[in-house]
Amino acid sequence: MVKSLTAIGIATALLLGLALFEWFYVAEQFEEFGEEVQTLYDKAESGTANADDARAVQTSWEQKKSRLHVWIPHNDVNKLDDYMAEAVRLIGEKEYPLALAKLEILLHLSECIPGTYRPEVENIF
Repeated sequence: MVKSLTAIGIATALLLGLALFEWFYVAEQFEEFGEEVQTLYDKAESGTANADDARAVQTSWEQKKSRLHVWIPHNDVNKLDDYMAEAVRLIGEKEYPLALAKLEILLHLSECIPGTYRPEVENIF
C-alpha cells in the first residue's frame, strides 16, 4: 500500500511538473514571437518593412514551431503558418495595409493561444 501511494505521489508530481513546464515554455515562446511580430508591425506601419524583415520573423517562427509541435495542436500551428506566409508575401509586395491586418491577427493569436493551454475554468468546462 505504501509503495502504491508513493508511486501515485511520484506520478502526480511528475505530471504537475511537466504541466508547469509546458505552460511556461509555451507562454515564453509565444511572448518572444509576439515581440518579433510587433517589431515587424511597427516597421510595416511606418512603411519601412521589407521582405527580408518579414522572412526573418518567419524563419524565427519556423524554429519555434519545430519545438512547439510537441505542445500545441497542428491546427493552431497551421493557422499561424498561413497568416505568417500571407504577411511575408504582402510585405514583399509593399501591400502594407493588407499586411498590417495579417500581422494584427498574428499578434492576437500570439496572445490567445498560450491561454488555451492553461488550467482555467473556461478551458476545463
